[in-house]
Amino acid sequence: MPTVLTSPVSERLQRDEYRRERGFAAGLVTALTFLALLVHGYHPYAEDGGVYLPEIKRLLDPGLYPHGAEFVVGHLRFSLFAPMMAGLVRESNLSLEMVLVLVHLATFWTTLFAAWLLAARCFASREARGGAVALLAVWMTLPIAGTSLMLMDPYVTARSLSTPCLLLALAGALRFLLPSVEMEGDGRRDQWRGLALCCAGLAGAGVMHPLMAAYGLEAVVLLGAVLSRSRRVRVWGTVGLALAAVVMAAGLQLFAPPESDAYQRVVMTRDYWFLSQWQWYELIGLVAPLVILSVVAMGQRREGDAARVGLARMAVIAGVTAMVVALLFAHAGVATHLVARMQPLRIFQMVYVVMTLVVGAWLGSRVLQRRPMRWVLALAVLSGVMVMVERRTFPASKHLELPYGLTGRNSADRGNAYQRAFAWIGRNTPREAFFAMDAHYITKPEEDAQSFRAIAGRSVLPDFSKDGGVVTNKPELATEWLEGQVAQAGLDTEPDARRIAVLRPLGVDWVVLERRAVTGFACPYANEVVKVCRLP
Repeated sequence: MPTVLTSPVSERLQRDEYRRERGFAAGLVTALTFLALLVHGYHPYAEDGGVYLPEIKRLLDPGLYPHGAEFVVGHLRFSLFAPMMAGLVRESNLSLEMVLVLVHLATFWTTLFAAWLLAARCFASREARGGAVALLAVWMTLPIAGTSLMLMDPYVTARSLSTPCLLLALAGALRFLLPSVEMEGDGRRDQWRGLALCCAGLAGAGVMHPLMAAYGLEAVVLLGAVLSRSRRVRVWGTVGLALAAVVMAAGLQLFAPPESDAYQRVVMTRDYWFLSQWQWYELIGLVAPLVILSVVAMGQRREGDAARVGLARMAVIAGVTAMVVALLFAHAGVATHLVARMQPLRIFQMVYVVMTLVVGAWLGSRVLQRRPMRWVLALAVLSGVMVMVERRTFPASKHLELPYGLTGRNSADRGNAYQRAFAWIGRNTPREAFFAMDAHYITKPEEDAQSFRAIAGRSVLPDFSKDGGVVTNKPELATEWLEGQVAQAGLDTEPDARRIAVLRPLGVDWVVLERRAVTGFACPYANEVVKVCRLP
């Protein structure tokens, strides 16, 4: 790299400008973080948030979940997420609910700041950078095609921490591969800082969510090949990496251990693993981002455009490779489903981030420009659409399920009918109580995917949806999961004698029934939708 000679005055001015830009970025990201919270809401006990939360609770109180604890612990055995969250609660002396919302805000802020670092490497103007980060803030919970993932969740999970780490890794990789002498006055130092940031980001993602970190590592290595100065490395390196991914998937499929019939039945409940079971509009969600990014990827790598073109090419190649792997090996009818279980299409999280930054930068620089009213109008329209989508996703829950009171008291006390019942159970039943309820309760319209274990802190027979996802990572639980489905089938319509005959041998002593269910059991709690009853 040629040496750039600058005077001390010039270098000082450059550094002052660099600091002002970082200050502007920090202020913008902070404002957009709170906008994102208001737009996307906060639902700590819902969906996957309710899967992660019980393990944290059990680390804080080992006496919880004495029955079926294997559905609570172990599926995060390769992640430090739960121990870290439990440690934050102990060291801060704050309630778990308060720690969760603070971490949620921190992950949003860090994700948006990492996105700014990426945008700063790709786009020269503030309008483009601001548009890129603003659109990401508004689209934060955008579904990623049919993968059952979002860019970021409206609750805290291991992905909440791995995502900003991966974006920081990409920003560091760009800094290492394309050092900016103008910013720091020392290209070599800039490179090593970028390498350190990249390694730290990958390591942070690895200890939080190893699978997402693996796909992040793939993206970083592919970016290195795409941005190589050697044409041979750019061509054959990217081809070799893509072929290596296909060969590795073939090896995993070939040498995968056999699966039990029970596990095969669980696998068939995961429609999002198999492209053949996606809806047509979900397939468009895979193709459209690749088409958009291909327009950028075909651009010439002129000075100043290398980062943007390189990121786009990386995203396109990674996305196409993942689609090929999924089409070749992720089939419902194969003997083993190890590749499907690895969910190769999860790499589209990075594809969607890059697409969002590109579209947002174009919007900011070409449409909104330096017209404040255009920015206000665009953000209002886009935010309004996302709020409407969020309310349709959680229609029976509060938009912001924030803790209240100085102790951060459980927000479920003021939630929907199911949440209120679960909160009552947590306060009024013994810790060793063992519950049963409709295995499909999470998918009921008025329930909003709120987790019983996360809110009540009590043991319950496995449900169909979320515990089914746990079993996909712990095949040894498949038989127990199937027993739970059978035991809870028709629970709201069966006579009491049948309920006792099925549930007593499993150790169940409490049930949650629909309000209209006929029973002679003593039911100390009831609301407009459900009632909580004790087996005699």
